[in-house]
Amino acid sequence: MKTYISILRGINVSGQKLIKMDDLRMLYEKLGFRNVTTYIQSGNVLFSGELRDLDELEHQISKQIENDYGFEVPVIVLTVDKLSEIVADNLFLIDQEKDSSFMHVSFLSSAPVNYDQESIERKKQSGEEVIFSDACIYLYCPNGYGRTKLTNNFLESRLKVAITTRNWKTTTELLKIASQIDV
Repeated sequence: MKTYISILRGINVSGQKLIKMDDLRMLYEKLGFRNVTTYIQSGNVLFSGELRDLDELEHQISKQIENDYGFEVPVIVLTVDKLSEIVADNLFLIDQEKDSSFMHVSFLSSAPVNYDQESIERKKQSGEEVIFSDACIYLYCPNGYGRTKLTNNFLESRLKVAITTRNWKTTTELLKIASQIDV
């Protein structure tokens, strides 16, 4: 058994694509996953299952949501090791002056190819910072994520990969929960 973290994009936001967490847990259990745990209402599901290809898991979960609810939901699945690496690699943590409540992680469905980093950098607003990696983009938004122009839609249009963003508190809590399941 291996523990996975799945991050769903765009459910339960502004009254759109509503899925109750109990129903989402049952959907995962119907797919044969164990130790299914959700964290907050925005589509964070941790689960255990046999070692499988991450792309296959993402497709299977997304397809089941579409079958059960009639709408498409992009899903990104991570291993505990990958999420641990993402958390450890956040260079914003080095700067003690940075308030972690303004840190966000935009998880990428795959490593982007041939993108114009400069065009993304030009969208930054006053005080914002961005760090690129193959697995995610780290955002520092001191004016609040709700005010940034570095949104999922913008980043997806530039990088040509599916993206979903979580704040730093959620990201670290997902790792903590996953590490407890993975014992």
